[in-house]
Amino acid sequence: MAIDDKASNAAEQLGGKAKEAAGKATGDERLEAEGRGDQTSAKVKKVGEDVKDVFR
Repeated sequence: MAIDDKASNAAEQLGGKAKEAAGKATGDERLEAEGRGDQTSAKVKKVGEDVKDVFR
């Protein structure tokens, strides 16, 4: 299950980067902010997974 979570987090981070880039390219500040939020969310989830791995 952890591998699935890690892959999901990586995909979410890449999607966030794509949204942020699209927002910058089109001047859409809301999309850009949403992309940054997705990236932050993925990073927080990754840290949680890393902590769980330490305690296994």
